[in-house]
Amino acid sequence: MRYIAFFRGINVGGKNIVKMADLKQMFIELGFGEVKTYIQSGNVVFSSVEDEKSLISAVSEAFEKRFAFRSAIIIRSAEEIEQIITFKPFDDAEIDYARNQDAEVEHEYIYLSDETIDKCRVMQLCEGFTGEDKIYIAEREIYLLCCQSVRDSKLAIRLAKYSTPMTARNLKTMKKIAEIL
Repeated sequence: MRYIAFFRGINVGGKNIVKMADLKQMFIELGFGEVKTYIQSGNVVFSSVEDEKSLISAVSEAFEKRFAFRSAIIIRSAEEIEQIITFKPFDDAEIDYARNQDAEVEHEYIYLSDETIDKCRVMQLCEGFTGEDKIYIAEREIYLLCCQSVRDSKLAIRLAKYSTPMTARNLKTMKKIAEIL
């Protein structure tokens, strides 16, 4: 089965530096097939016959041993990625409005978790938010539509306080990963 492993917080702001060639080699040494990396943020496409839980355990252990720090690792199958990128929680008018606010940045993001999202907890984190950004909470993903850079999004800041480790990728990156898969 084809999978993608998303690593959280590597190669961001000059911290937790991991060369993609080293990460790729680690996956090869673990016995996975068809290993490819995409951009420096820690996206590894690979093949395995193991299930997601076993993969997370093996990859987490090998990563910490090799790179001497921990990174949350979220794994999705090729089929799940296809479902994630084809799902449209925001209508065209909402997306166009966001893009018109700042055409220079990405506006659609997907937060990935390895656990079911606690919708009540997310809604508590977002309580009182009065900006124009929007979220949609799925089972293990949160979709975010920003009207400005994600770095300036007050809603993204609130989502970062969610207690379960998540990692986010923009929709453009997710579509490219789907092509690689």
